[in-house]
Amino acid sequence: MSRISAEQVKYVANLARLAITEEEAKLFTQQLDAIITFAEQLNEVDTENVKPTSHVLDMKNIMREDTPKKGLDNEEVIKNAPDHEDGYIRVPSILE
Repeated sequence: MSRISAEQVKYVANLARLAITEEEAKLFTQQLDAIITFAEQLNEVDTENVKPTSHVLDMKNIMREDTPKKGLDNEEVIKNAPDHEDGYIRVPSILE
């Protein structure tokens, strides 16, 4: 017995604004029924002692410690700036 009907497939297709033929509705009904059957098999798996995860692999984010360091002196930064004035870097104006 099919877990999904052709009418349900047509209804969902209409919601998705898809035009499907009768043959496509029959085909999609069979395919979706196979998918539902497979998904129901997952309900039979014993997951009682399985810890919920967000990823199948044990992944860790390896980052260095966030330690503050002294930055560049203002004079060193200004040396590399193509245009500067009074200790500030000048940039082209983008607004009129």
